[in-house]
Amino acid sequence: MRSPAPLLVRRASSGPNLATVSSSLLPAFGTTIDEGYLQLRKYIIAPYDRRYRWWQTFLVVLVIYSAWASPFELAFRKVAHGANSLMPVDLVVDSFFAFDIILTFFVAYLDKSTYLLVDNPRMIAKRYLTKLWFPLDVASTLPFNLIYRIFTGHMDNGQVFGFLNLLRLWRLRRVSQLFSRLEKDTRFSYFWTRYCKLISVTLFAVHSAGCFLFWMAFNYKIKENTWIGKQMNNFKDRSIWLNYTYSIYWSITTLTTVGYGDLHAENTGEKVFNIFFMLFNIGLTAYLIGNMTNLVVHSATQTFAIRDAINQILRYASKNRLPEHFKEQMLAHMQLKFRTKELQHEEVLQDLPKAIRSGIAEHLFKRTVGKTYLFKGVSDDLIAQLVCEMKAEYFPPKVDIIMQNEIPTDFYILVSGSLDLVTYKDGGEQFLSKLGPADIAGDIGVIFNVPQPFTVRSRRLSQVIRISHQDFKQLAEPHLDDGRTITSNFVQHFRSLKEEIVEEIPYIKELVDELSKRGLSSDEIDRHEESAPKYDGNAKNEGSPSTSNCSSTSYPVRLIIHGHHPDEANRMEGPTKGKLIHLPGSVEELLTLAEEKFGKRGSKIFIADGSEVDDLTPLRDNENIFIC
Repeated sequence: MRSPAPLLVRRASSGPNLATVSSSLLPAFGTTIDEGYLQLRKYIIAPYDRRYRWWQTFLVVLVIYSAWASPFELAFRKVAHGANSLMPVDLVVDSFFAFDIILTFFVAYLDKSTYLLVDNPRMIAKRYLTKLWFPLDVASTLPFNLIYRIFTGHMDNGQVFGFLNLLRLWRLRRVSQLFSRLEKDTRFSYFWTRYCKLISVTLFAVHSAGCFLFWMAFNYKIKENTWIGKQMNNFKDRSIWLNYTYSIYWSITTLTTVGYGDLHAENTGEKVFNIFFMLFNIGLTAYLIGNMTNLVVHSATQTFAIRDAINQILRYASKNRLPEHFKEQMLAHMQLKFRTKELQHEEVLQDLPKAIRSGIAEHLFKRTVGKTYLFKGVSDDLIAQLVCEMKAEYFPPKVDIIMQNEIPTDFYILVSGSLDLVTYKDGGEQFLSKLGPADIAGDIGVIFNVPQPFTVRSRRLSQVIRISHQDFKQLAEPHLDDGRTITSNFVQHFRSLKEEIVEEIPYIKELVDELSKRGLSSDEIDRHEESAPKYDGNAKNEGSPSTSNCSSTSYPVRLIIHGHHPDEANRMEGPTKGKLIHLPGSVEELLTLAEEKFGKRGSKIFIADGSEVDDLTPLRDNENIFIC
C-alpha cells in the first residue's frame, strides 16, 4: 500500500555520499518512499523502500518459526536428531537470514545526528561491522550441528549445540521492531496491534517455559522423581506431542497461578526453576493486565465522557426545573458534539500553523461563501480573508440557533442541512421561510445592529459557519468597493423577500429604504463608531427596536422621532409611536427629514425630559426625539 504522501529523498549539496530526507518521522507512521524521487547510488537500497519492507516482513514470519523451534529442539532431541528432524527446515530458514546479512551491506541508513540518508557503501559496511548486530546475526545464522557433523563425521549427542541454537532467539528483535512500526502506523488499529503483541509475548513465555521444564525432566538422573515422571512411566518413549502437551499444560497452570496440584515440582532443580518462573510471571501478569486495562479504558474514555456530560445536563435541568424542550435541545447538542468530534473545525485545526488552517478553510467553505447573496460580486481576496475567520459548528434537528430578540453578534452561513425562520405572534409560533445551503441567517440583526427579528431553528442535522460582526467589519473596512457591493446585495435581497417576512419587520424596511436612498456603504456606516454611544436599555418605546449595552457592534446612531411636544405624550390616550431614522449630519437635515415623515415642518427639537436640543452630537442611540 502506497502512502499518499511519499517520502522525498534527494542528493545533498554538501557532499556526493549523502542524501537528504525531507522527514525522518514519516516512515514510522506508515509512509513509504516513492521510487520516482530516489536519487541513491546504484545498488543501494533505501531502508524505507516498499519492497525492502516486504522482505523484512517475510523474515518476521521466519523469526516466528525460529522462536518456536529453538526451545523445542533443545527439549526434544528426537526433533533435532531423529528421523523427523527439523534440520532441513532450519537450514532453509538460516539461508534466508544469511542472505539478509549480505543484503544489509547495501542498505542505506539514516544518520540520527544529521538526519541524512547515508548511501556510501564503505560507511554502511563500517557501521554494520562495528556494531554488535553483525556478530550476533552471524552467530544466530550458523548451523552449528551441520558444521560439527561435517568436521567430525557424526552427530552431536550432547546439549552444547542445543543451547547454541538458542542464539537464533536474537532474531526476535525484528518482531519487536515490526510491532513498534505497526503501532505508529495509522493504517492499522492500535488496539489490535497491541493486543496481538501481548498475546505473542504470552505464548512465547508459555512455550519456552514448557520446553525448559521438559528438558530438566528429560536430563534428570531419576526419571520417576520428576514432575512428568510421576504422571507417566517411560515418558521418554512416549509421543513427542503428548509430552509437549503435558509441558504446555503445566506451564500455563503455573503462569496463571491456578495450581491444580496434579503436576508439581519433585526435585530441587525443578523447584528452583519454578521459583524464578513464578517471579517472572508476577511481572508478566502485571504487564499484561496494565496494558489490557489501558487499552480498554482508552477505548471507553469517550463513552465515559458522554455519560458524564449527559448526567450533568440532566442534573442541571432537574435542579433548575427547565422545560422539557430545553432539556431535549441540550441533550441533542451534547450528543452531536461527541458524534462529530472528529469533524469539529476548531478542535482539529487549532494546533496547526495559520497557513495550513487558511488553506483548509478555503478548500472547505470558500465556494459556499461565494454563493451567498451577500458576497456575490465581492473580490476573492475578501472572501478568502472572511473564510479564514469563520468557525464551523454542527446543530442537531429542532435546535434554536438564533433566538428572536437576541442581541446580534454573529451571522451564520448554512453549509449543509436546512433551517427554518420562525416568529412568535399572538402567543404562538408562525413559520415564515426555509433556508437551504449557502443561505444566511442573522444578517438583518447584524447589519442594522437591532435585536434579531426571527428565531432561526435547525430543521435537520445542519452544519453552519459563523463570523462575528467585529471580525467582519475589520476585514471589510479596507475594501471600499466590496463594501458598496455588500450593501447593494443586502438591499436587493431585502426587497426580494416575501411579504409576510417584511410585514414582521416594518421598521427595518424604513432603514433599508433610507440606506438605499443615501447610498451608504459598509465602511461609511462604520465611521459613526465613535459617535454612537451604546443604548443602556432603560428607555423603551413600543414600535422601536430595543438593544443592549453589551452589543459591541457600531452602526449609525438611530433615533425615534415624534411629531409633537414631549408634554403632549402624557395627555395622549394609548402609547405613541414614532419613526425610526438614522441621525443626519445637521439640525436642518433632521427637521427636513421629520417634515417628510409627519407632513409638517417643525422648528424646535426636544428630548423626553423637555430639554431643547441645539447640537445633535450628544444624542444617544435609540433616543426619543420630539420635533414641533
